Amino acid sequence: MSDTTMKRFRVSANKAVDLDDWSTNDTLGWDKESAKEELVDVIDQMAFLQHRLMAEADQSLLIVLQGRDASGKDGLVRHVMTGMNPAGVRVVSFKVPAGVEKQHDYLWRCHAAVPARGVVGVWNRSHYEDIVVPRVKRLVPEEVWRARYRHVRDFERMLVDEGTTILKFYLHVSHEVQRQRLQKRIDNPESSWKHDPSDISDRKMWSSFQTAYEDVLRETSRPHAPWYVIPADVKWVRDLAVAKIVLEALVLMDPRLPAPQDDLKGVTVI
Repeated sequence: MSDTTMKRFRVSANKAVDLDDWSTNDTLGWDKESAKEELVDVIDQMAFLQHRLMAEADQSLLIVLQGRDASGKDGLVRHVMTGMNPAGVRVVSFKVPAGVEKQHDYLWRCHAAVPARGVVGVWNRSHYEDIVVPRVKRLVPEEVWRARYRHVRDFERMLVDEGTTILKFYLHVSHEVQRQRLQKRIDNPESSWKHDPSDISDRKMWSSFQTAYEDVLRETSRPHAPWYVIPADVKWVRDLAVAKIVLEALVLMDPRLPAPQDDLKGVTVI
């Protein structure tokens, strides 16, 4: 993927976003079999750099996954993150706030889940649920959810200043492909446990969710914490596109191995 192709996924800061202008099924001219082979190579390179990130233990990478139900967040974690050392990866799935989470501000649980230095963090859903869902379902007044744009921008700016690289992916799935996937999930005994009645009811508010996501993308995509809109109808395109962007970020982070300890020079293990 060229730099030009990479930039086509990135959402520009402070510019209006119309998700209807972003393809959900673009294959980018890639061939399926070649793309699968390339994904293996990209994952190998990611694993190599992740090893150095763990050894360096000086910076961290946070990958945020957002998207509609059945857009492929779980599948992407399985297919793209699988090659990394699990000791240095922390995957967090944010559910509806419950228990002690409800007794704190909405960012409390998110800050506690920020990856430590040397760690790759993956958030399956995130703090952005606390903007989109309350807005669409009218759980809080407008002044409350609207103020959260600023909160989130400040939160992410602080994380970046403290050494965390942030990548945010909106997995862009079409209305019809979502329907197919939800039906397949319901019909398959191995996946029906994942079904939530809200998956169906939320489809009735498709346009409201789209408007909310468009505003989130416009208000919170920044050069230091960019959003990428990824076509998610075709799973192998989704996986390779995200993997390439993650790899590019790791290359730019340029993690280094620590210098050998002086007291180890000349040591022979017997």
